[in-house]
Amino acid sequence: MGNADRLTRQAVVEKAIALADAQGLEAVTIRRLAQELGVTPMALYWHFKNKDQLLQGVADHVLAEVTPAIDPEDPWAVRLRGMIEALVRVLRRHPPLVDIFPLVEKDEVPSFVRATEAALDLLTRAGFGLSEAYFVSSYLLHGTLSLVKAEPGCPVQFTPAEAAEWRRQKRLMLEALPPDRFPCMVAFAATFSEEPDVDRYYAFGVDLLMGGVEAMAANRTPSTATANSTR
Repeated sequence: MGNADRLTRQAVVEKAIALADAQGLEAVTIRRLAQELGVTPMALYWHFKNKDQLLQGVADHVLAEVTPAIDPEDPWAVRLRGMIEALVRVLRRHPPLVDIFPLVEKDEVPSFVRATEAALDLLTRAGFGLSEAYFVSSYLLHGTLSLVKAEPGCPVQFTPAEAAEWRRQKRLMLEALPPDRFPCMVAFAATFSEEPDVDRYYAFGVDLLMGGVEAMAANRTPSTATANSTR
């Protein structure tokens, strides 16, 4: 039995993710994947007719983790936070996939549709109308993507010595600013003396995203939610 006979849709998607992790999302093409898997491009067309469908398959695989098994008796905010934290976890493992979302028709990605339905349900329970709930869910998605894309620290391919030098140069650049005009920036330079606390960065970021949603939800009432959802 040849490679093509053993090839599954799951194997293609997993190889595509591994290729994106190693060389960036732009490296993921039908032809390149066929080379990596030791098959002809035609073998992949049984699973994906084109690159658009391939990227949708990758997105579906990644987003399957975003609706984790959470106790349905938990408050809406706990369950919604769990979804955000799940998205953060999967994107931290595969940061190049942050860029996949503008490239796919999200409504054709089953796991995205399921995650959106779950988020809308939780947000309407919080008192938001459906239109507002959609605004909030979009904000949370794009806020999470931005959080991962802006992760602090030097480029991941740097060695520890290169990373230390990168931070030193950043610190010197900020310390060279006129302190009378940029006192906060000059003081901030000291933070480059050590590696950033990335876990704290993400915890703070999720708190920031959820804090805004919870603050707005506190001002909602069931009557407001009903009125908004019928617009």
